[in-house]
Amino acid sequence: MPRIYTTTLGDMWDSVAFKTGITESHTHTLMEANPEYIRYYIFPANIRLVIPDIPRESPAGLPPWKRGTPT
Repeated sequence: MPRIYTTTLGDMWDSVAFKTGITESHTHTLMEANPEYIRYYIFPANIRLVIPDIPRESPAGLPPWKRGTPT
């Protein structure tokens, strides 16, 4: 279920991604979920953004105990 994040003055797309735990590598997904705010580079305060659910990816090539998945 998507969450809502309310911006603070000075937030940017990548900082919102970082603050909400979806990482900067998924900033494009955050932007796609909020097309009405795409014109913002730096946000004003009190913009409500939808934070999409991002499935966790396990790094390939690591043993199961380092991937965080049960064996």
